[in-house]
Amino acid sequence: MFKQAKYTQDRDVVEGSRTKRAGPGRARTAPSASTVASLRWCSTLLAALVLSGCATLYDSHLFVEEPERADRFVLPDEETDVVGDVRVVVARHEDTLPDFARRYGLGHDEIVAANPGVDPWLPGDGTRVVLPTQYVLPDAPREGVVVNLATLRLFYFPKREEGEPQVVVTHPIGIGREGWRTPLGQMRIIQKTENPTWTPPASIRRERAQRGEQLPGVVAAGPDNPLGAHAMRLSRPQYLLHGTNKPFGIGMRVSHGCIQLYPEDIARLFAEVPIGTKVTVVNQPYLVGSRGGEVYLEAHAPLAEDKKRWKGSLKPMEKAIEAEIADGPEIVDWEKAQAVALEARGFPLPISPGSPGLEDVVARARRVPRIPPWAEVAGGET
Repeated sequence: MFKQAKYTQDRDVVEGSRTKRAGPGRARTAPSASTVASLRWCSTLLAALVLSGCATLYDSHLFVEEPERADRFVLPDEETDVVGDVRVVVARHEDTLPDFARRYGLGHDEIVAANPGVDPWLPGDGTRVVLPTQYVLPDAPREGVVVNLATLRLFYFPKREEGEPQVVVTHPIGIGREGWRTPLGQMRIIQKTENPTWTPPASIRRERAQRGEQLPGVVAAGPDNPLGAHAMRLSRPQYLLHGTNKPFGIGMRVSHGCIQLYPEDIARLFAEVPIGTKVTVVNQPYLVGSRGGEVYLEAHAPLAEDKKRWKGSLKPMEKAIEAEIADGPEIVDWEKAQAVALEARGFPLPISPGSPGLEDVVARARRVPRIPPWAEVAGGET
């Protein structure tokens, strides 16, 4: 799980000069009057927060968490169902939701669902953006790769050495759009290829021809190749786990059935996942788990095909909860569960009686930098 958090002053909020520590032979300078005034002001503010019973310092927006990556988690035991934590960032005028999604390992649809009413392309300067970096693990064997179509997310459980804890790696994915659905069931990885070429199937060539586009018989490796730089072929040979030259589609239904990942995610996965790895594809829009004595429900909008078939019924949600609770239905606030399912925010929310509501969960979420350390490049922007 996460290491103990470290806290730093947010460079987006507090601007000030940086000073070096005085070493041997280096003169120490007395703080300026403005520095002393600032320190007194901070002390007064912190005292006021404590005396007022303020729950956390995060609400002051003076401090942010130095984040850990949200794509790899250690499971303390086999009973662990919920990993990660919900976080927030405060946008600047130049930020977009897809920017934050890419930086924090999220897909398009999940960050949009977590922030209803926020313009994905113009969230606005000062807007508090929820990062749904908390997940209930799919109800499937924790072995190899598990793909959940409804959540547009992949989970990889590497083989562990005896006595070592289980690790899970998770990444957002793009999947087959309606009419080209990614198949459910079990497969295996049978081939790994770097810098693959792409031979478009006849069905895709016909589809493109109807749009007035002519695809070549073979697309060479390079920036125009939709497979990206890495591809892993599945035991249903027409399907692949691969990168993409259009990363804005990750977290949406954009493919002809293949499973797509951000270029940086497939590169790491490609290096870790051996040939022969089992791949299990499930479709679970409602995920239930426990953490800290609370029951959690993670609800996503069902896939379009399922939405038409279920006609608004929440029976699948009820079945998912009933399958997970061994202590009886009284440990669940069913009105709260229904509200979580209808909201479909895409991150876990507690549904035990008396548990915090959505607004409280978001209010308590820790703030992280707009640009995490691993996403920084020259110039400080991604």
